[in-house]
Amino acid sequence: MSIHQLRATSEPCLLHIRGKNRLLSLLPAQDYEHVRPLLEEVSFDGRVGLFKSDEPLSHVYFPLTAVASLVLTMDDGDGVEVGTVGNEGLVGVPLTLGADRSPAEAVLQIPGDLLRITADAFRNELDRSPVFSSVMRRYSQAFFALVSQSTGCNRLHPVEQRLCRWILMTHDRVGADHLPLTQEFIAIMLGVRRASVSVAAGMLQKAGMIRYRRGTIDVVDREALEEGSCECYARVRSEYERLLC
Repeated sequence: MSIHQLRATSEPCLLHIRGKNRLLSLLPAQDYEHVRPLLEEVSFDGRVGLFKSDEPLSHVYFPLTAVASLVLTMDDGDGVEVGTVGNEGLVGVPLTLGADRSPAEAVLQIPGDLLRITADAFRNELDRSPVFSSVMRRYSQAFFALVSQSTGCNRLHPVEQRLCRWILMTHDRVGADHLPLTQEFIAIMLGVRRASVSVAAGMLQKAGMIRYRRGTIDVVDREALEEGSCECYARVRSEYERLLC
């Protein structure tokens, strides 16, 4: 069965499936039962690193409730997020393309549960199952669309629009209105100073879009956030739905 057949017979698209990983849910029962014994559930309660940049990847991670950020760090120590992964995807895209390491490090943005599979077992599944390979590589294409759009967004759009986009992306992946996010972490994700985050978050709060307290953001008016975001959020979401629904 191809992923196109899976799309034709599936329910309407929900990128976030509470407590499950979307990519694994797209697999036919036979493929999932083959890979299931290879998956190990792991949980983290802090913002830990899943892998470092330019080091061989030992595992691929399928988030269930956790959300990870791919962060690129420059020689001067400044970093910026280049991609976000929740339970719609996987952490370890280079392995889907035959590479063994990433130029960015993976850090948990929202702690929680993940399933992981060893790099060798993942490669074997890519070779064994055309459907498994198709699902994982389609996700890779969606992820590259996110990285490309984020690059342009970070260069061209105001901080408050970028913050709307980033909150919406995180909201999609968490599936809840309460987001445990510190000002310092948001600044790293957006590649700006903490003072800029404080000003932008204050503007969104004054507009009634969010409640912003130390270490947390609560989504109050999602529709207003979508209106306040640049076009980048809608473009990326559309690409994810095209490829994964």
